[in-house]
Amino acid sequence: QVQLVESGGGLVQAGGSLRLSCAASRSGFVINAMAWYRQAPGKQRELVASATKGGRANYADFVKGRFTISRDNTKNTLYLQMNSLKPEDTAVYYCAAQAGPRATYDYWGQGTQVTVSS
Repeated sequence: QVQLVESGGGLVQAGGSLRLSCAASRSGFVINAMAWYRQAPGKQRELVASATKGGRANYADFVKGRFTISRDNTKNTLYLQMNSLKPEDTAVYYCAAQAGPRATYDYWGQGTQVTVSS
């Protein structure tokens, strides 16, 4: 079992920055890839960025150059540094993890709200 708890969301003005954290606790399984997703009202959940266990990162085009994903495996913590935020970045941000033998994001956090005002 893996439990994920996000923190760091909030209200920020356009052009500002926020740093999200996702603390993972596990029992038995090794955590592999981790990712940040987001879901805006009335829209489908979308992948924002992912990071392999070795730290290799991938980003959605709409955040490239603005967001940075990183992880500290010693602390089982995933981060998302968000700079140059835009109103369209407003969404609930979710942390997700792959663990054990399955290569799917089976574990999800409860989400943290990010609101960017214009």
